[in-house]
Amino acid sequence: MGAEPVAIEGGFGVYVHWPFCAAKCPYCDFNSHVRQGVDQRRWADALCREIRHHADLLPGRRVDSVFFGGGTPSLMEPATVAAVIDQIAAGWDLAPEAEITLEANPTSVEAERFRGYASAGVNRVSMGIQALHDADLRRLGRLHSVAEARAAFDIARASFARVSFDLIYARQDQTLSSWEAELTTALGMAVDHLSLYQLTIEAGTAFGALHARGRLRGLPADDLAADMYALTQEICAAGGMPGYEISNHARPGAESRHNLVYWRYGEYAGVGPGAHGRIMLDGTRHATETLRMPERWLEAVETTGTGMSLREAIPAAEQAEEYLMMALRLAEGVDLDRYRRLGGPDIDRSAVEDLTALGLLRADEVRLRATDSGRPVLNALLRRLLA
Repeated sequence: MGAEPVAIEGGFGVYVHWPFCAAKCPYCDFNSHVRQGVDQRRWADALCREIRHHADLLPGRRVDSVFFGGGTPSLMEPATVAAVIDQIAAGWDLAPEAEITLEANPTSVEAERFRGYASAGVNRVSMGIQALHDADLRRLGRLHSVAEARAAFDIARASFARVSFDLIYARQDQTLSSWEAELTTALGMAVDHLSLYQLTIEAGTAFGALHARGRLRGLPADDLAADMYALTQEICAAGGMPGYEISNHARPGAESRHNLVYWRYGEYAGVGPGAHGRIMLDGTRHATETLRMPERWLEAVETTGTGMSLREAIPAAEQAEEYLMMALRLAEGVDLDRYRRLGGPDIDRSAVEDLTALGLLRADEVRLRATDSGRPVLNALLRRLLA
């Protein structure tokens, strides 16, 4: 009889990065690449080989969640997804109730393919719908229409018990009333989870280049974007899907378990090009990264068994700071005992009192929480708390 699998504080997840997309969206700064042809069998073999490498590094873990991100993982063949899940189950103890999520774009959704993912073990889908207006979808560089998004969502809902989808707000020329109407429509569609992100302009993207030249017009002023955030919290809470994290809303019990691993500062193995990880080795927490360029990663895995380009120990004070930054994103907040066990320095009591008086924090002896008003200005809170 084998040893009892190790339960990790905060959970243990496996992130699998599929780096390929049909087209690059102008706002996206993720590690995604457009390629004309992908050898699925070769990629399945390489992903499985890197999983074996991680399983040898991290023996005896119980896997609470698996997340196929990208890129566009719904461009993976079901056989590729099945091979990866089977390898995870072979290398670790895959919990019977593990959440296994796959991100999907509406343009790559087919009923037969989704049935294949379900047969492979996927039990949750996260869909990149992004907008419910065709003109805005075109501005965002999306390849689908609203009608196609709705059809794909219906297929997903028929195939999986748990379905989430993403929307982006604070878009060009968007008004508060138009976002209210769009969000109300989205809540009417929603199954159990919504991810609602404010559009951010990132360096190195097409939108970033346009913005630098003053050619990205119609972006909302900061006050309007803040009003959109506040309205989002209000409407979703009234609709039975309160915000459990800055950008994520769920019916009670339907929170993304994989993302909770990140925010609760659990342990996760990053597999595939450009994947990041946080793993415990010999009692010390390490940060890991893999090579970003798909072809370089593939060659490295086929040569050495892994595409890992970084593995370094994280000093105790940095671990505590990382935990504080992640946990304050959650409505449940920071477990202060965990913060202290991670080596966190004392938090400035006067800063806590001041921020509490401003309605930005709630604190007791056990937990530290950012309020609904505090989470949108989290960076400012952290600067004050860590000063």
